Amino acid sequence: MHIAVAGNIGSGKTTLTKLLAKHYGWQTHFEDVEQNPYLNDFYEDMQRWSFNLQIYYLNSRFTQIQEIKQTNHNVIQDRTIYEDAFIFAPNLHSMGLMTTRDFENYFSLFNLIESFVSAPDLLIYLRASVPTLVNQIQQRGRDYEESIRLDYLKRLNERYEAWISTYDKGKLLIVDVDNNNFHEVQEDLGKIVNQIDAEINGLF
Repeated sequence: MHIAVAGNIGSGKTTLTKLLAKHYGWQTHFEDVEQNPYLNDFYEDMQRWSFNLQIYYLNSRFTQIQEIKQTNHNVIQDRTIYEDAFIFAPNLHSMGLMTTRDFENYFSLFNLIESFVSAPDLLIYLRASVPTLVNQIQQRGRDYEESIRLDYLKRLNERYEAWISTYDKGKLLIVDVDNNNFHEVQEDLGKIVNQIDAEINGLF
């Protein structure tokens, strides 16, 4: 079984992935932040490095999906291949930070790759307001995230909502992070676990 956690920067994907993996005994696949050779450069000069970064993520997530497909274990994945294609890349393009030529090249490659991948059995979307995102980004204190602008987070949030409103590739569970402090309150995590149990039971 393949579970994936989606959500904007700072929504709590990695934290929830770890908590659920511990609870269920699932294997984890995390976003490659520490080893990413483009991330620091990207936040310094988005226009120069946007295409490189998106191609790196596309390759990384496709590799992850291939690994997930080959395992016999239940897996939970931190961020999906769809978020790059439907949220981050088009957002960079619309902000003038990725050329139309690069975006079209990227998207044709994504379409080809998508034809070889299966959607998660369950997608968990972490919905969070911009103030919540900013608060959680500041708390974790990653240097390269200090320059993220509020309008950038707001644009991403709008794209996430548009994507989720039409998501039809599998089961979907939406968690309202503004009203669920799962990383500190055990009862809040319990609510998510109960919802997941109900969804998973429906998968079999």
